[in-house]
Amino acid sequence: MGGLRAALVAEFLGTMILIILGDGVVGSAVLLGKEGSWVVITTGWALAVTMGVYVSGKVSGGHLNPAVTLALAVRRGFPRNRVGPYILAQVAGAFVGAAIVYVAYFEAFHSFEAVEEITRGEMIDGVLDGPAAGGAGVFATYPKFGNLTLNLFSEFLGTMLLVLAVFALTDPRNQSPGSNLTPLLIGFVVWSVGLSLGGLTGYAINPARDFGPRLVSAFAGWGASVFQSHGGYFWVPIVAPLAGGVAGAFIYDMAIGRSLSQAADGSRTEK
Repeated sequence: MGGLRAALVAEFLGTMILIILGDGVVGSAVLLGKEGSWVVITTGWALAVTMGVYVSGKVSGGHLNPAVTLALAVRRGFPRNRVGPYILAQVAGAFVGAAIVYVAYFEAFHSFEAVEEITRGEMIDGVLDGPAAGGAGVFATYPKFGNLTLNLFSEFLGTMLLVLAVFALTDPRNQSPGSNLTPLLIGFVVWSVGLSLGGLTGYAINPARDFGPRLVSAFAGWGASVFQSHGGYFWVPIVAPLAGGVAGAFIYDMAIGRSLSQAADGSRTEK
């Protein structure tokens, strides 16, 4: 049990770091106006993922994402009895990370609301009023457009690509980069997904990254509006990434992994 406890601590800490740095860069861009282009935000999130995986990778595998944990359980033999504890640790780490961001940016939130004339948690026409969902967008994701099917597809696709790439980068039969570079390259994958697809939904591609901080925003004064805004969008960044992660795992194994296994079998036969 000691091994599991250490792994859960690592997942908690790694996800907490991910959210402190990820939500932190959004806070800097949105609340302080620090030249907050989309490139800055996506770069910040990429570095946040990299740091989180470097911190936790050796002890827990550096999942930091329920979609990754589930995909590994379905296709890589990750113990099924660890899936629930891992996800709880990830959500808890995300919650604490977002709470720390809220404390750090406490005055900035109030200044932002005063300048933008925002009443925290107020919705107009079913959407949180003000830029960045009235400030709640610092914590969780909200879609640019209201098409539910396309929003589901965007989160599904982004997570599918993420997990497919993670499987490729960590497969010793493939051209895996080795443990020292893997976290950095996973960060690059997240960066690429953000630059290419992220503007549509905010690219949660991680249920813990979205749900934990969303809970913090609910407790911090935005209330039930964070679950009601944008047509009750909150469940999309939970369900779509879980499905997309498993799909990415299957696609990698069927399209690439199977060929690598056949090549390895052929090599052994020749010997």
